[in-house]
Amino acid sequence: MALAFIAPGQGAQFIGMGLELSKAYSQSRLVYEEVDDALGEKLSDLIWHGSIDDLTLTENAQPALMATTLAAFKALQSEGLNAGDAKFVAGHSLGEYSALAMAGSLSISDAAKLLRIRGRAMQNAVPVGIGAMAAILGLNYSDLVDIAKTAAKNEVCQAANDNDPSQVVVSGHKGAVERAIEIAKAAGAKRAVMLPVSAPFHSELMAPASLEMKDALSTIPIQEPFIPLVSNVKALAVTLPDEIRSLLVEQVTGVVRWRESVEWMARNGVTEMWEIGAGRALSGMVRRINRSISCVSISKPEEVKTAIISQSEGM
Repeated sequence: MALAFIAPGQGAQFIGMGLELSKAYSQSRLVYEEVDDALGEKLSDLIWHGSIDDLTLTENAQPALMATTLAAFKALQSEGLNAGDAKFVAGHSLGEYSALAMAGSLSISDAAKLLRIRGRAMQNAVPVGIGAMAAILGLNYSDLVDIAKTAAKNEVCQAANDNDPSQVVVSGHKGAVERAIEIAKAAGAKRAVMLPVSAPFHSELMAPASLEMKDALSTIPIQEPFIPLVSNVKALAVTLPDEIRSLLVEQVTGVVRWRESVEWMARNGVTEMWEIGAGRALSGMVRRINRSISCVSISKPEEVKTAIISQSEGM
């Protein structure tokens, strides 16, 4: 069994995520306490008992999802996981920060602070209502690159997330994204829907946010990860701290090359992936990308125990 750990991105959040873990494992509870201390507020109260509208705000969702991934990861370690047995880590968009924290490249506190800055910077880069994102189902990435160019006219419209062979997200000015939906439907898309997001992530419109992240990342220590990171931007493994820092800046405006990342890991021996943290979206994507990869989601105490048992039996 060649294992990779993968971490979810924005959209996976829900009220109560990680609460069972925090009750079952002191190590998980300490993760939330560390994030609360780093941010100077009780983000954990919002995660477990707050309003979904407040949790979904980008500046809250990003550190909250990282905290939940690390809470599940610490629970796995407390049950005997040898994290060094994994071949790679990867994360979808903000999930890269979670992946780097799992691999010891970023501290949990620094990841929380960076994601709070990242969330605010991405939200503030474009006034609400100016930008949009849409998920297009049934057309491939190269099709959507062409469609986005056609739809852009004098605005920004880009293929932003290459999620799997049947799902690509476009991002940019709202009018251009709406044009892309109509063109995609005419080209045979099975479905095309606007996403409930407040900013056009992973597009050129995020350039002000990338500058903010460049400044923020320049002050944060990044260690060489003990598990190589498969980068969203490159869709291959990286380990050098300076390269990781540069790619995290580039990632703000760059394409999330998730399909290519999964395919690259498969070519490099990965046979099993553990989606660690909230939701199951990545597991679905992995199945659509490569059915030979076994993928499980781990966010509850019983899932932690099951994963550890399966790992011990597979060794």
